[in-house]
Amino acid sequence: MKRIFARKETSVAVLIVVMTLAIGLRAPSFLRFGNLIGVVGDTSVLAIVSLAQLGVILIGGIDLSVASTMALAGMIVALTNQHNPQIPAWAYLPMSLVIGAALGAVNGVLVAWGRLPPIVASLGTMSIYRGAVFLISKGQWVTAHEMSTGFRRIPEGKILGLPYMLWIAIGVALFYYMLMRYTRAGRDVYAFGGNASAARYAGVNERKVEMLVFVVSGALAALAGLIYVSRYGIAQSETAMGYELNTVAAAVLGGVNIAGGSGTVPGVLLGSLFIGVVNNALPVLRMSPFLEMVIQGIIILTAVVANTVADMRAKKSISSGRRL
Repeated sequence: MKRIFARKETSVAVLIVVMTLAIGLRAPSFLRFGNLIGVVGDTSVLAIVSLAQLGVILIGGIDLSVASTMALAGMIVALTNQHNPQIPAWAYLPMSLVIGAALGAVNGVLVAWGRLPPIVASLGTMSIYRGAVFLISKGQWVTAHEMSTGFRRIPEGKILGLPYMLWIAIGVALFYYMLMRYTRAGRDVYAFGGNASAARYAGVNERKVEMLVFVVSGALAALAGLIYVSRYGIAQSETAMGYELNTVAAAVLGGVNIAGGSGTVPGVLLGSLFIGVVNNALPVLRMSPFLEMVIQGIIILTAVVANTVADMRAKKSISSGRRL
């Protein structure tokens, strides 16, 4: 029991419950079951793209191109649907994954073979992908009335009372959890992020690890882009602008070490849910949406400081134990 309450994920979960109840005292309608399901559903896109960011942060990097990947993949599938409405809706899921994997592979090659720092490589592709959205669309938007009914229903259809986008997020989370916990590739990611030199000596292939995390990051970001475009009924060059900050905030709030080596899928999901609750609470509490950026900045700074302090205490405890 003590181990459970000592986990960072437990602290975030308790904080979410307390915050939700506090908001409910101010606005009782927020606690209605239908509204809470809506909040969780709205968080699905952020959860998927935050999981995309997780692997990159685990190796000590940050993928700044996730939002631009969302926008570019979202525009490609929206234009495809606009000109080919006969394509079945389910086909856009694997299509978006392939597009995203290709875009993520570009980052992977720049980092693994070009030896660029992840933040530098993704900063460049962030601008390239965002500009490509404008070029392929010729500055035009694709709006809901230009999308097929099946395409618009990708996130909104329901199974057992839950929206498709929530089921997709659950599937992504289970896949990522199994990948990171039960496969050698996942263990290599943690090993490389924890101590790159030791991992190399242990036989971990550095380039394979870097390619893996960026390909997965791109694929999941593109999937999130498909859901985002379908959910809001619009594809444009500004799609998902600023989502990079959201993903980093969700990760560090969920206990992912910004320096790499530690972090969990449940933690990222809880971090995403926390931000989702905050974002949905602002209009209910009639607070300015501009507070969102302020709150996210505070979250990132607080979480990073907390992680740093915890790491320092852990190292101090280990050092004290050795002296004894």
